[in-house]
Amino acid sequence: MKKLYNSIWMIALVLCFSGCDDKLDLEPRQSISVGTAISSAENVKNILIGVYNETGQSPSYGGYLQLLADLYGTTDQITWGGTFQPPRQVFNKNIFIDNGFVSDLWLNGYEAINQANLVLDYSDLLEEEDRDQVMGEAYFLRALNYFDLNRFFMSPDGQIGVPLSLEGIIDYAQDLQIPRASASEVYSQVVSDLEMAYSLLPEDNGIFADKYAAQALLARVYLQMGNYAGARDAADDVIQNSAHSLTSTFEDAFNNDVDSTEDVFAFQVTTQDGANVLVTHYADQTFGGRGGDVTVNEAYLEMFGENDARGDFFYTSAQNEGTLTGKYTNQYANISLLRLAEMYLIRAEANLREGTVIGASPVEDVNKLRLRAGADLLTEVTVEDVLKERELELMFEGFLVFDYKRTGREIATLPASSPKLSFPIPQREIDANDLLTQNPGYE
Repeated sequence: MKKLYNSIWMIALVLCFSGCDDKLDLEPRQSISVGTAISSAENVKNILIGVYNETGQSPSYGGYLQLLADLYGTTDQITWGGTFQPPRQVFNKNIFIDNGFVSDLWLNGYEAINQANLVLDYSDLLEEEDRDQVMGEAYFLRALNYFDLNRFFMSPDGQIGVPLSLEGIIDYAQDLQIPRASASEVYSQVVSDLEMAYSLLPEDNGIFADKYAAQALLARVYLQMGNYAGARDAADDVIQNSAHSLTSTFEDAFNNDVDSTEDVFAFQVTTQDGANVLVTHYADQTFGGRGGDVTVNEAYLEMFGENDARGDFFYTSAQNEGTLTGKYTNQYANISLLRLAEMYLIRAEANLREGTVIGASPVEDVNKLRLRAGADLLTEVTVEDVLKERELELMFEGFLVFDYKRTGREIATLPASSPKLSFPIPQREIDANDLLTQNPGYE
């Protein structure tokens, strides 16, 4: 299990049940009996490798998920100048129901969920010494995919979530008509999965998810749900007990071939297999990008103080002379999903909202990041200060639209509850599943 999962994905490929017209109906690409496909502990482990690979692919956390969250959440911080129309629709908040990037996000997420379900369904084949770890990783990955699918596709009023399927789909004999669950049911399942992952996973699991990855994701989930005490305590656990530490400089947290001290969890990319798709759209051609599809506007740059190194972490594109972020200049760098810096900001915001001082005061947590960046230290902070700090620290990492929506702030003159700020259910899914309902504004 300690091999780079991308390099052994071909072993698991024949075990991945995907490729039919209805992606909740995940028929094998080739006709393989269940007895042949899932007959040993090694096969179950290979499917788990497939879940990592599927989740880390470009339609999901390999780059497009973060890109879409940034473009969807921007008012005037960034501009999409690329030629691809699906991201432009998201940037303009005018999404067609056949948007390919949106559809691929849905399809890829459910492929990964189905594979995680199969790992859990057939976990009795695993050797006892491996079972807890493998199951914990599957719970973590299933929770991760469901969490962001729910955030992107839930109804504008926050009531209706995505279909919730907790059993692996292996053939057409199963009932493939699955209605949308309530958003709260999906979040409850995500929390349950992460609690299971935390209880099953070891404290150190190499490049794979460990218990503190599960706890860090739980802190993010609780913050999204408004459970600030839960978010505070989970973030504090990671800060205090995970043995992770901030990198010495802000720059050192990015473009790394191996996980940095700050990475609580990152998807692995190698020069032999895979590429960091964030580089494709955020970087200059010098670094393997398209020349800077996403350019940074002056309105965002003006948010930084004079001495803040984060405000200098940009460069000018040789292709379009636009300003580009320096976070993605290594096309084979690992993709950070959970950074310790986020945990400090979660604990700060949650302590403020709860009126508590667990672990450290909010101003101490914020200043820890500002000190690293060389920014002027603050004497006190408000929730608004922490939200601004999140934008300074975490921009271009897939947080923007979710932070604005969960705090009820307008995005490009649209209220947070606008139907234009919820993704449409892909039309091909509506056509294939009679029980699916479309989000308002896309009927």
